[in-house]
Amino acid sequence: MKVNSGTFFQEQKTNKGVFSYADLTVVCGEPEFHDKFRDALINPIVIIEILSGSTEDFNRDEKLRRYRTHNDSLQDYVLIEQTMPLIEVYSRRPDGWLMTEAPGLGSSIHPPSIDCRLSLSEVYGRVAFPSEEDKTEIEPETEE
Repeated sequence: MKVNSGTFFQEQKTNKGVFSYADLTVVCGEPEFHDKFRDALINPIVIIEILSGSTEDFNRDEKLRRYRTHNDSLQDYVLIEQTMPLIEVYSRRPDGWLMTEAPGLGSSIHPPSIDCRLSLSEVYGRVAFPSEEDKTEIEPETEE
């Protein structure tokens, strides 16, 4: 589902706006939509993004900035790493946004807006991370 991530002018009865696709959204109460097509959510409380090599920079920078600027309902923005057990939570505070991170399978996250706790061992339950040896690239042999 699309999520509002930019300016739109509801009072002008236009369908134009900026929207992004989130990996997962949480809404408390009734979902509110941009228009009659009900395919663009405007009141998420939590947005969760799974980072990949092709999306990480955009999710960390531009997408986060858009959501923070144009989505007053958003309280927590969660980034989940794919290559290691690490989750970051950006939480809205009265004085700005606070980032906390949970590294390692023994850690847990607690997005304050929905008062739940998720252990990284559960989130990454069936994920096999490469060993340090697997991460080391073998140097190609050179001819002398």
